[in-house]
Amino acid sequence: MKRHLDDPEATRSLASELLVQLPDDVGGWTLLLEGDLGAGKSTFARALIQAMGHRGAVPSPTYTLVEPYDLDGGIVYHVDLYRVSDEEELRYLGWAELEDGLRLVEWPDRAPGLAAAADLRIHLRYSGAGRDVEILGLSERGQALVASWDGKHKT
Repeated sequence: MKRHLDDPEATRSLASELLVQLPDDVGGWTLLLEGDLGAGKSTFARALIQAMGHRGAVPSPTYTLVEPYDLDGGIVYHVDLYRVSDEEELRYLGWAELEDGLRLVEWPDRAPGLAAAADLRIHLRYSGAGRDVEILGLSERGQALVASWDGKHKT
């Protein structure tokens, strides 16, 4: 599924749309947020976390690496792997303990093996003053979500 996003508000709107498509129980879902620095990964993650009911600031987890949010819709782990240099470091982050929640992962290219167990890849790239986004289902349930969502968008 591909779309053009004119501005940050369109990015936030897309995150809200995704929330409607996700199941009520988001435990175990992994979303990979890809793109260059400033492409909108954090904007998207913040918007999704706020759409799920978080009130207040959503700081970037660049230095903490993981920011947890216990929300009515489930636990969300906002993960930033920018400072991770080796996939083995995920074990030290407690990656296995994050399976109960929705994992939003920025800079997943730092741990290439994540794609094998992820559900969605959301790739943002610069396009003039806006952004282009491509959403790809990686797992069976991710593919079903994208097919259903894209079908609704086209009608």
